[in-house]
Amino acid sequence: MTPLQMVTAASSVSFVILGLVCLIQKKTGELILELRKMPLYYLLMGLINPLIYYLVLFQAYKLLPASEAQPLNYTWAIALSIMAALFLKQSIRRRDWVACALGYFGVLVIATRGNVLELSFSDPWGVTLALISTFLWAGYWILNTRRNADSVVSLVLSFGLALPILIVASFIWSDWSAIPWQGWAAVSYVGLFEMGITFLFWLKAMKTATNTALISNLIFISPFISLLLLSVVIGETIYPSTLVGLMLIIFGLLVQRIHFRRKLKP
Repeated sequence: MTPLQMVTAASSVSFVILGLVCLIQKKTGELILELRKMPLYYLLMGLINPLIYYLVLFQAYKLLPASEAQPLNYTWAIALSIMAALFLKQSIRRRDWVACALGYFGVLVIATRGNVLELSFSDPWGVTLALISTFLWAGYWILNTRRNADSVVSLVLSFGLALPILIVASFIWSDWSAIPWQGWAAVSYVGLFEMGITFLFWLKAMKTATNTALISNLIFISPFISLLLLSVVIGETIYPSTLVGLMLIIFGLLVQRIHFRRKLKP
């Protein structure tokens, strides 16, 4: 499957799943009301996510090994700090700059497979696309702060408005006739878990947790679990430089979250 076909098929699955959740939770009235209020806003959101974001991300995964592309994707939180400063006029703290330096040095280590001084990139275009995807994702969440609508409603509208564009584009620029069942199974999995119910489970966990900070810190464990699965299940080679770069990125994210307290003089 091409990246365009993958986004189209996976988005279709996600739209159906999220739409069913909307029906079960009796949010169709809110969905219609939101669409009437801000149709262009939700169209823009849909163009960013799923359309452009996942097209860029899947193309990056096509060019790079998943074990390299996946850690780069975790720099979106650092990209969020930069974009919040540019578009929301939020000040960048000293620890944000430290996080940027550590995170993007980690990116450099992964992208060059440890040959930092030679600046020999494994795939410059793939790395560029992976980093662009982080800014698209950060931009999506910044735009998301403009509305206080229900998260499920927002996602259904975004996917629903992007889907017709994706379907038309995929039939114009790709051929659907020779796709094996394994391809359909893979995109169904992505649509169901990567882009669908996993997000709902995360929201539920955040709402019901007694300690939200503890739940949100699980983000630091997930990339290492992903690398383990990529190595064991798919058989990808995990380069030492990938682990070093990922640790730098994670350390940068941790620095962003640490609250330093000044010692009081006796």
